[in-house]
Formats: sequence, C-alpha cells, structure tokens
Amino acid sequence: MNGFWQPSCSLDALSARAELLRTLREFFVAREVLEVQTATLASHTVTDINIESLRVQDNSFLQTSPEYQLKRLLAAGAPSIYQLGPVFRAGEAGRLHNPEFTLLEWYRLGFDDVMLMAEVAELVDLVLGPQPVRLLPYRELVGTLTGDRDVLDLACADALARLGPGRFFVTEYPAQQAALARLNSANPEVAARFELVIDGVEIANGYHELGDAAELRRRFQDDCAERVSTGHFCPELDERFLAAMEAGLPDCAGVALGVDRLLMLKMGASSLAEVMPFPVGVA
Repeated sequence: MNGFWQPSCSLDALSARAELLRTLREFFVAREVLEVQTATLASHTVTDINIESLRVQDNSFLQTSPEYQLKRLLAAGAPSIYQLGPVFRAGEAGRLHNPEFTLLEWYRLGFDDVMLMAEVAELVDLVLGPQPVRLLPYRELVGTLTGDRDVLDLACADALARLGPGRFFVTEYPAQQAALARLNSANPEVAARFELVIDGVEIANGYHELGDAAELRRRFQDDCAERVSTGHFCPELDERFLAAMEAGLPDCAGVALGVDRLLMLKMGASSLAEVMPFPVGVA
C-alpha cells in the first residue's frame, strides 16, 4: 500500500498543465473571446445517445459539456465566448477516458465550420508545433454515408485507428450524425460538422451550429426514442435551452476540445493517467 495516496502524474506534468492552461487563455485573450463560467451542476442534461450523464441525489446532473448554457448566453447577447474547466461523463474510464476531464469549449459569432477549423488548427499548432492538417471526408474514411448508426460508428472508429500518425479533420459527417450541427447548405446529406484526430486520438468536435428550435426538439425526441428502445434512461428535454433557441441563436460555430488529451500528446504520454493528478481509481 506504500504510496497509494500519491498523485498519478509527475510534478513535471502539473507544470506542463499550468503552462497549457495559460497558453489557451492567452490565445483567446488575443482574439478578444470572453471567458465565462457556467454551472457544472444543473437540472437538465443532454439526450445524446453516445453520452451518459452522472446524476446526483436531487435528480440534478453534473454537466457533460457547457454547450447548452453557453448557447443560452449567446442567445442573450453575449459575444464570442469560451469556457475552460471540468465536465463529467458516466462510464468513461480507460487510457483515453476519465469520468471527470477538462474541456475547452468555444463559440465564434459569424464563423462557419470551415473558419472554425482554421482557428482550431492555429491553436493546435501553437501548442504542439506547426504541422499540416489533412481534410478527410467521412465518406472517404468509412466508404459510405448510409447504414445503421452503430455499424457506422464502429467502422469510423476502426478507420481512425488505422490512420496512423498525423493530423486529420474528419468532415462531412452523415446527416444522421449531425448532433447539434446544421446540415450542409450545398449538400443536405452531410452535416456541417468536423472532428480533429491527431495521431489516432480524437481531440475536438465542432459544428456550424443549428439554431432551429423545432429541428433541435425533433432531434432530441429521436434521441429519447432510441434511448427508450434500447433500455437507457432518457432525461427530460431542456426547455430553457429550447426557449433560448426560439429566442434566437446568432449565426455561430462552436467546438469542444479535450484538454487532457491535448496535454497527453504534448508530453508524449500514452494515457490520461500520466497527465492527471487524480484520475478515477486514485481520486
């Protein structure tokens, strides 16, 4: 039992984390993007079938992302904003997962997904050093845009694992995997969504944001129907978020980036436990 109380990561990793957080904040200060802090405990949560939330005793939820609250701020008139802090997801533990992790999420007014990809690439170059990023359409990666979603997800994961070293923006996701992204105006078969993969590790997920409240409600209801059919818990829809979308979300693009994974890549580590002081099992 000797040393069982000690942190998982080294002191060098703590210093590297502090430096990374400072770099990220300076990046947004230079671009006049406002840092905000929203609630980590709230009365509602996401319906996304690929994400499970952590519930507490009063039926509140630890937030899986600040997305809904950040968009409520945008609908209330906030400028371009970002949040940097902890989020929580149930059942996620392993080399690249932890139930609590640090997320950087930002929204840029007047941006579309292409413009936001360029900014994401700038940030990553700043942290990891410059390197080309290849655009990789989903159809080219998986071979098709149609089929069972679970089958497509597995095919995509396998294809990403085979990509090897390098930086890739996976683009043009199937419309059925749009999540909260709008559909591509030139090709409604695909979503205005991208994912950044670096050396086989999924780092960031971004959208040209959908602001149509009726379409968002329909997507949430579809999520819930699938959750019920597979025996999963379905949370109530977040009516405050939907009301904010009805009031009007300004044209914007947003992205969520895993800070711990980015730090892992920066340090050449092989797992999150090497860059987190107290991951699950140690906390």
